[in-house]
Amino acid sequence: MESTKNPHPTLLNRELSWLTFNERVLQEAQNPDVPLLERIKFMAIFSSNLDEYFKVRVATLRRLEKLKKKTRAKLGEDPTQQLHDLLQEVGRQQQAFGETFRNQIMPELRRQHIHLVSEHDLTDAQREWVHDYFQHNVQDLLSPIILDDNLHHLFLKDQSVYLTLLLSEPVKQKKHEDEERVIVLELPSKRHGSRFVQLPDEGEEHYVMFLDDVIRCCVRMLFPNYQRVQVNAIKLSRDAELDIQEEVSGNLMAKIKSSLQKRETGYPARLLYDPAMPKQVLKAIMQKTGIGKEELVEGSRYHNFRDFFGFPGLGQPELKYPDFPPLPHPTLPRTAGKMLDAIAERDHLLNLPYQSFDYVTRFLNEAAADPLVTSISVTLYRVAQKSEVAKALLKATKNGKQVTVVVELKARFDEESNIHWAEKLQKAGANVIFGIPELKVHSKLALVARTEAGQNRLYAYLSTGNFNEVTSQIYADHGLFTANPHLTKEVGQVFGYFLDRQPRSFEYLLVAPFELRDKLNALIDREIKLAKAGKEAYIILKLNALQDERMILKLYEANQAGVRIELLIRGISCLIPGEPGQSEHIQQRGMVDRYLEHARLYVFGNNGEEKVYVSSADWMARNLDRRVEVAFPILDPAVKSEVRYLLDLQRQDNVKSRDWHNHFLGQEDPSAPKIRAQFATYDYLKSLSKKKKPAVAKR
Repeated sequence: MESTKNPHPTLLNRELSWLTFNERVLQEAQNPDVPLLERIKFMAIFSSNLDEYFKVRVATLRRLEKLKKKTRAKLGEDPTQQLHDLLQEVGRQQQAFGETFRNQIMPELRRQHIHLVSEHDLTDAQREWVHDYFQHNVQDLLSPIILDDNLHHLFLKDQSVYLTLLLSEPVKQKKHEDEERVIVLELPSKRHGSRFVQLPDEGEEHYVMFLDDVIRCCVRMLFPNYQRVQVNAIKLSRDAELDIQEEVSGNLMAKIKSSLQKRETGYPARLLYDPAMPKQVLKAIMQKTGIGKEELVEGSRYHNFRDFFGFPGLGQPELKYPDFPPLPHPTLPRTAGKMLDAIAERDHLLNLPYQSFDYVTRFLNEAAADPLVTSISVTLYRVAQKSEVAKALLKATKNGKQVTVVVELKARFDEESNIHWAEKLQKAGANVIFGIPELKVHSKLALVARTEAGQNRLYAYLSTGNFNEVTSQIYADHGLFTANPHLTKEVGQVFGYFLDRQPRSFEYLLVAPFELRDKLNALIDREIKLAKAGKEAYIILKLNALQDERMILKLYEANQAGVRIELLIRGISCLIPGEPGQSEHIQQRGMVDRYLEHARLYVFGNNGEEKVYVSSADWMARNLDRRVEVAFPILDPAVKSEVRYLLDLQRQDNVKSRDWHNHFLGQEDPSAPKIRAQFATYDYLKSLSKKKKPAVAKR
């Protein structure tokens, strides 16, 4: 049934939508039903997310804020007003964060016999142990820098915690020696192996200290010639230098570049500082770093709460989520040497992290060793530091295979690892393609060519997740192994584009930036036409982010035609559901649980012949227009049934799902059976893994 059209459709501000998502993360930290150490982990995720947000989004808005007034006006929303609104909300959330830690987490730790102690809480025996630990494990890791006239500039690493030391009251002051000295030293968390030090237990009581406080406790040992040493903490966040083209393009982009070139080349930063820091110390830091007052942000005694990812487990597994060991795949072989045989037989859906990423590395390793395999092509977006995927590609190169690797050097915060492996592969003889000018390669594809009976046969792996063994353990993604020529031929065409830069058209794949937007519009138009004809019409979208204005307006148009739309959005969503005349047929939910939901799914009713796509692309302008993305159809009926079943579990979740206002959906009917989608997914895939696996025919 068509609805009355709203002449002025409204959208939610992107920045506030992202902050609403991060508040869902904080809700998990506040939830007493979440195991205690997992709540601490969600505190770390919240903090880490906010760090990245300031490095990218806030820094970008501050750069846009410096543009001329006429240029700013063409951006649509005023960056100054956006900054004001988001910083207000950040302040509210940070206050809630601090209250959660002090009033919920800390008391609960004590109830569980875990004591996070400072240098002021130690017994004499503990203090003696800490002094000994400092001398043997910490002291040699410290590199103090004296802030005096000999130091012209102090460079602070991004996101690293530093301790400032004010030395005063010298025991025996020498001639020409200052009564006070200011010293800075980097907190050596990485080299130490952890931000935390676990003290000896006392009965059933556990004691943990920040590494910061271990140094505070022992700092007089470093500077015995001074009677007083005051220690405070600082942390600098730098502009991540995200290309502004991620936000705007075209003629406006040229104007902005021209405007920015006339301004200072220095980038903005924020310096978090302990409010108890002496004024002369803060002044010295500002002078030696060039930080201005506008970059100062009052923090607390401790910075980098994300280090709580490494909080010790203390041998208490009951304070963590139950263990979910990776499940064997029901249709893929469990022994080496059979992957290509199984893929030749049928399509297989890999569900990470419930099933092991080892199937991907086995696929590549077997291809690398197979004498009939002639070539391997892979896109690498985020590469693990100790990448088994990259090692398999090195092995393939050594074995004489033609190896093509598309490495994205603009993958935010993973540039260093990507460059490392790109250089190693290039030296080994692989054909390394360093992305596409003006585009970011975000698709996740692997293609293997094998000579069989004199013919070239292709095998492919298409995924929503990266070729990364580490993130595959915490990101919930789907991957498809297939030898279906409809799909493998077109994957080959995508790699052809990487080689010759000539745009292609595709029959089965939806590929950005060429056809993805237009084909999505056509699929939506099909549902609009069905709705207007009085037939069932629906769209189900599972995305990380829904931000593109044109796609949102298209969904509003479908709503007004009577199309039923369900949205499962993990992060940003600028669409406002439930508005009469605009979105009354649109429902929206978001889920945060132990794994990060990362898969993207597009489902269209298609008059009873449902179309299901799995994709690397969110519905953001950057994904649809400025990235190479691939959405692939699920053609195998059994795999399509599995994808839909898993999607339906998420649609039914009433434990971890919230509406777009962050209200838990399960609270409406407490008597309804509880469905927790991620746990139900594991149980479902576990039941499949116990079934007898069909025999694989030999090639």
